[in-house]
Amino acid sequence: MTEASESHQGGCLCGAVRYVLHGVPDWSSHCHCRSCQKATGAAFTTWVGVKAENFEVTRGQLTICETSPGVERGFCGRCGTSLTHAAEEGWPGKVSVLAPTLDDPGVASPSVHVYVEHQLPWIKLDDGLPRRRQF
Repeated sequence: MTEASESHQGGCLCGAVRYVLHGVPDWSSHCHCRSCQKATGAAFTTWVGVKAENFEVTRGQLTICETSPGVERGFCGRCGTSLTHAAEEGWPGKVSVLAPTLDDPGVASPSVHVYVEHQLPWIKLDDGLPRRRQF
């Protein structure tokens, strides 16, 4: 994602919730934490982080669940697709969006694996990206 004027659209499986990311995201990473594993049912997740003002829901609305103190995860209340993560204490003014929910997930270029201490033993990483115990 390279130009400040670009935008990227995405949404849930059923189409009830649609969103747009305005501008260039701040980061993208693969997360292996247990919270993300449980919230998405996946071995790890790929996130794209943006400033909250650069994230806009354009159709429907997110259903929000506080999954731990100060952590809000957004999903489609109709089909259950996990879409967002926000933690005002840890990442004030930021929203993370699950990269696979973008219409073109290929625009995300993760630069790191985080929380690898929770990496499932049957996941074998061979992509050359750095690995961190925390974020």
